[in-house]
Order: sequence, then C-alpha cells, then structure tokens
Amino acid sequence: MPINPADAQDVYRDAGDNIMFTTYLIDRDHLDSDRDALAEFADRLAAIERSMAIRYPDAQLKVAFGIGATAWQLLFPTANRPKELVDFQEIQGPKYSAPATPGDLFLHVRAKEMAVVYEVLDQAREFLRDWTTVVDETPGFRYFEGRAIIGFIDGTENPDGPDATQYALIGDEDPEFSNGSYAFAQKYKHNMDA
Repeated sequence: MPINPADAQDVYRDAGDNIMFTTYLIDRDHLDSDRDALAEFADRLAAIERSMAIRYPDAQLKVAFGIGATAWQLLFPTANRPKELVDFQEIQGPKYSAPATPGDLFLHVRAKEMAVVYEVLDQAREFLRDWTTVVDETPGFRYFEGRAIIGFIDGTENPDGPDATQYALIGDEDPEFSNGSYAFAQKYKHNMDA
C-alpha cells in the first residue's frame, strides 16, 4: 500500500507554536478493561480533534497518539505489531548516557494556541485517568525563529514537503501498518553555564 499522508497522523510537518508531549503508563492489573478503554479512547480522540478543529479552525491543531512496544505486547499479545516497534534500550557512553524511561502511551498535541492544546489534553484525560498514570508531561513552545532555547535552529536538515513522508511514515516495508510512524521521546539536560 503506498504512503498516503491524508491517512496518516501529521507527525512530519511543522512542530507547532505550542506543544505538549505526554507519556503514560497503563494499569497492568486490569488488562482486559484497559484494552477496551484504549479502544474507546482511540475512537474518541479523533472526535475530540474534529470537534476542536470546528471550534477553533485557525488553531492548526495536530494530535498524534502512539502505543509503546511493551504496551502493545501486553494489550495485543496475539496481534501483529509494526516491524520496528521496540522499546528504547539504554545507551551507556564513557561520559554521557541515554537512559531508557518507561512509557506505554504517548500523546503529542500541538496548536497555535496553548488553550487549545490544554483543552484537548483535558478532554483526553477524561478517558485516560482511570487506567493510566502520567509519567512525563513536557510543554514546548516556538522560540525566536524556531530556534532551540540554547540558540541553534533545529531541524534545518529535516526533509521537507512531499519528501518528508518518505522518511516519517511507514510504507511498503510494513504494509499492514502503512501510513503509521514511530517516535522516540527523549529529554536532554544541558549545562547552560558551559
């Protein structure tokens, strides 16, 4: 099946002016009800996005939702999974390390107005609060000229336009999950004084 950006989550375009990345752990004591709750949430999330797009059409709302490899195995043990869906493994270096942090579900919401981002997350939490725990929530915002807060312009080498879909979306290499995508959520600590 060829890549069709109209059928994919918008994960490869502009990062947005106001962003929230939220990572959740699922309740492992009630996996059957968690599976049902996830199905309901996935169905309702699209409705939340459509409703907000009607209410605030100029907000340029974009919502992406993902399921981690461990959660996939727990919730859908007999289902096929995307070929490259794996948990991030810690990388130890001589000076720095990249730790593996827990996360089962990932929600990435971006819009021109932070109020719209907040409203989407507030509505999503109505479906998530009884069976998940937030383990990380990171806000973001557009800094001058799209620069990182330490001054460099981020993403200048990222593919743009139609080429971006070839790098960001799953295609014929995994046809069952065509138009899907992968995400790694990482944080870095910077020594700002240095």
